[in-house]
Amino acid sequence: MLKGDLATTAMGIMPHTDIEQALDLALSLDIPFWPQLPKVSYYEDMYVQITEHFPGISIDEQNQRVNYSLPAFYNELENYLLLTEDENNFTLTEKYSVVYRRFLARDLKSYQAIRGQAIGPVSMGLKITDEERKPIIYHPEVRELLFDFVARKVNVQYRELTAKNPNAFVWLDEPGLEIIFGSFSGYTSERAREDYARFLTMLEGPKGVHLCGNPDWAFLLREIELDILSLDALGCGRIFSRYTGEIKAFLDRGGIIAWGIIPTLTAEQEQYALPYLLGKLEEYWDYLAQHGVDRELLVKQAWLAPARCCLINADGDATVTRAFRLLKELAKKLKEKYTV
Repeated sequence: MLKGDLATTAMGIMPHTDIEQALDLALSLDIPFWPQLPKVSYYEDMYVQITEHFPGISIDEQNQRVNYSLPAFYNELENYLLLTEDENNFTLTEKYSVVYRRFLARDLKSYQAIRGQAIGPVSMGLKITDEERKPIIYHPEVRELLFDFVARKVNVQYRELTAKNPNAFVWLDEPGLEIIFGSFSGYTSERAREDYARFLTMLEGPKGVHLCGNPDWAFLLREIELDILSLDALGCGRIFSRYTGEIKAFLDRGGIIAWGIIPTLTAEQEQYALPYLLGKLEEYWDYLAQHGVDRELLVKQAWLAPARCCLINADGDATVTRAFRLLKELAKKLKEKYTV
C-alpha cells in the first residue's frame, strides 16, 4: 500500500525546542512523522522512550542516564509477564513523549502515509548496560525479552497510527546494526542474524529500518523480509550502490529505499549546493542502472530524506529547518524530471 514516487520524509530526531514548530515542519513533508525532541525533555530521547515499563530500567532524569539493574530485572519480571497482554503496558505515554500525543491529535487523514519510529532492539540492547557496564543484549535471558518487548511497542504504535491514517508504518532506528554482525563474546554474528530475522516476523505492518552507518547491506537487502530501508546516502551512497544485485532483488520484491541526501550539518550545507547533491544522487542511480537495476523501478520505489538527524549545530534548529526546505526543492526537481 505504500508508494515511493520520490516522496519526502525525514529522520525522527530534531533539535527544536518548540514542539508546535517541529510538528509543523514534520507535517510539511509528503510522509510526516512525529518528531523526537530530546532538547524539550530527556524523556523525548529515543533511547529513553523505548524503555517505559521494561523490567530493571530506571531513569535518572537529573543526570540524564538510563540505569539498568539485573536484580531489579528479576524482581520485576513476574509482574511484567502478567501484563504482557495489556496493550496499555506498551503504549508510548505522554510522560515519555508529549510530542507523539500531539502528533496523534492532528488531522493526518489526507497524507499518502504517516510514519512512526522506535529504537530497534539491537541498538537498545547495546546502548543500555548493566551495573558492570555490560550491554544487556549479551545477557541471553534479557535479550529474549528485549526483542519481544520492542516488537510489542512497535505494534501498539502501528495500531495507534493506522487509526489516524490506514497507510501508516513504523520504522526502526538501528545504528547498532553497523557493528552487531562482528565478533562479540557471548553474542555471535550468526545468532544476531537469526534473532533479527525472527524479530521482524513479529512486527505488524510494513517493516522498515533506518540507519546512518555502513552495516551488512546484503543482510538487510536480501536475507530478511524488509519493506523499507532508509540510509545516509550522502555519506554511504557509494558503498551502498555497489550492492547492485542485492538492491535489484530488494526492489524487484517491492522494497522502498529512502535516500538520505540533504546534509543537516551547517558546514556540509555550506559546502554542498543543491545541484551537487542532485548530481551525486543521480550518479548512484546511474551506476545502478548501468549494472542491471531498472531505472524506472528505482525512481518509482524511492523516497527522499535528509542524510541524518543532527542536534549539534551552533544555530539551533536553523540548519535542520533549511535542510527540509532543500529537500522539498530537490524532490520538486526530480519529480519534474521523471514526471512523477
